[in-house]
Amino acid sequence: MTENILEVKNLEVIYQSKKNIFGGLKTVHAVNDVTFSVKKGEILAIAGESGCGKSTLAKAIMKLIQTENGEIFLHGQDILKLTKKSDLKDFYKKVQMIFQNPYASLNPKMKICKILSEPLEINTNLGKKNIDKIVLEKIHSVGLSENALNLYPHEFSGGQRQRIAIARSLVLEPQIIIADEPVSALDVSIQAQIINLLKQLKDEYNLTILFISHDLGVIKYISDKIAIMYLGEIVEYGITEDIFNCPKHPYTKALLSSAPEISNETRKEKFQLIGELPSPENPPSGCKFHTRCPYAFDRCKIESPQNINISDNHICKCFLYN
Repeated sequence: MTENILEVKNLEVIYQSKKNIFGGLKTVHAVNDVTFSVKKGEILAIAGESGCGKSTLAKAIMKLIQTENGEIFLHGQDILKLTKKSDLKDFYKKVQMIFQNPYASLNPKMKICKILSEPLEINTNLGKKNIDKIVLEKIHSVGLSENALNLYPHEFSGGQRQRIAIARSLVLEPQIIIADEPVSALDVSIQAQIINLLKQLKDEYNLTILFISHDLGVIKYISDKIAIMYLGEIVEYGITEDIFNCPKHPYTKALLSSAPEISNETRKEKFQLIGELPSPENPPSGCKFHTRCPYAFDRCKIESPQNINISDNHICKCFLYN
């Protein structure tokens, strides 16, 4: 049985936001009681509307923001308890991130050779010859030539810059890559190239990938498992094939119905989401989705549903399956 390389348990991230001009503070549960696991070599996609907490979850796993409660285990070690500089350094060798905007994530004043070599200079004791060898290998692995190393980020297209960002994420030989909307800022014609590159690199380097996106077509193509998020909670989780062929949560069904490339004649149950995503500062009581759900009944307005095991690899948070 393949081991869980990453386990997130009851994770909670809370922000304090200003509610009004008088400075009153409001507690915002950006991530609320999130639990999931990822096996080595898997691609887990996190899907949901903008503002549902996907990027906040990614930043929490990367230890870029503070968490309120919960645990995050990497190979059985709770990374939230890491405080020593040496331990944190080791953690960031194992987990790397690819950001949405490749231009903003690359230093415009550095040549590509420096952008790729800097992580190795900081985190390893390798000499220049070995560093140069790794940098050359990684720039080739993302489909760019050696000539790219002597250029600056502004001299590349958006797709090429994202390839460079991917190469940078690989130089320390990480075990997990968190890709936060890595193709949403790119032209449609380039997106497929980057997605195929990530799949190729996943197999080549035996990577585990946490892939964050709102594009269900991309998710269907690249992922092994999917977690559907709504207002900071995972409402459905399972194998990609099960989620697309037999969705259970009304929100998942609505997302699939709204995607032209996914919704088709064989999907009989179709409906549109009612209204907009509620503000996380003032979420609905009970089930957070009940204000937009065509199946909602009185219990949904009062109680918050718990996870229901549809099968061994399929979980849904909905009273319809109690």
